[in-house]
Amino acid sequence: MNDIINLPYPNPEIEADFPSEVNRAAQFAPFAALTGYDAAVEESARLTDSRIELDDYEKEELNRKLIFICENLDSEYEITYFIPDDKKEGGEYFTKRCYVKKIREFEGEIITRDGTVIKIVDIIKIDKVV
Repeated sequence: MNDIINLPYPNPEIEADFPSEVNRAAQFAPFAALTGYDAAVEESARLTDSRIELDDYEKEELNRKLIFICENLDSEYEITYFIPDDKKEGGEYFTKRCYVKKIREFEGEIITRDGTVIKIVDIIKIDKVV
């Protein structure tokens, strides 16, 4: 019996079942139990603006400017409007320098020459570019 104690194990099928040192070490690698947590924290930290409500005077002024645009489509304008956020409450204000192609009153939209659709209810400011 002493003559077989130090001999290698003769069954190669069983040896194949044991993981290599690299594979065995992988089981102790760090585990990310909170997958997506960092992205959720970043999203909640992202700031958004709240929508500004115009008073009656500002709405009337905006309506006059829209009528002016209808009569002067060949001029360039800066339109500041609200873009709602898809993921959380609020959004951001964006100022676009553009030429207006047409105003669709029934749909409440402005169509620019580059194809951008701006909802009239989202507009807070219109200025003619000089």
